[in-house]
Amino acid sequence: MTQDLFGEQPPEQTVEPLVDGAVVLRQFALPNAESLMADIETVTSEAPFRHMKTPGGHAMSAAMSCCGDLGWVTDRRGYRYQAEDPESGRPWPAMPAAFRELARSAAETAGFEGFEPDACLINRYQPGAKMGLHQDKDEQDFTQPIVSVSLGLPMVFQFGGLKRSERPIRVPLAHGDVVVWGGPARMRYHGVLTLKAGEHPLTGGYRYNLTFRRAR
Repeated sequence: MTQDLFGEQPPEQTVEPLVDGAVVLRQFALPNAESLMADIETVTSEAPFRHMKTPGGHAMSAAMSCCGDLGWVTDRRGYRYQAEDPESGRPWPAMPAAFRELARSAAETAGFEGFEPDACLINRYQPGAKMGLHQDKDEQDFTQPIVSVSLGLPMVFQFGGLKRSERPIRVPLAHGDVVVWGGPARMRYHGVLTLKAGEHPLTGGYRYNLTFRRAR
């Protein structure tokens, strides 16, 4: 029997270890990609993408929105989580059920059971955008993992050590890949290299990233 007899085959999902406590779940989100993008559109119609500014006054190259009980914000007052969208003064949009289920399932597949995110950061990258090496350290409970979902154009993820000076490994990420890190890897530095121009059938000239966290 050949593949043609069965039609298009489902994507192969694999677990790729990075370091102790961190894995890439290849194509884990691919079956739900279209519905995830529809949910992103719904969320950002209520809380539009914006380029937040760092405490130093520099605009971030990735556009951002949030959903869930809390949203991550940055301005001259610093980095923090808060329940209200600073642009509207209203609560952030509710986290879609599909988002929550994907984050929970990915965390469990990576070995972190019981993950219940209360914040989802939605980043939109256009060609030329990037994210420098940083730690996720504004959360209150570092025993909870981070779940990061890639949609659209490919990008290179950098996963470093517990010190900024440690040289990061470079991990190419494709549409549908999910990175999960926690435990001994929870405080490692990470970021993404500059997005190259391209065209994706679902997201056009953009790459979207969903980052799920337990903030409180």
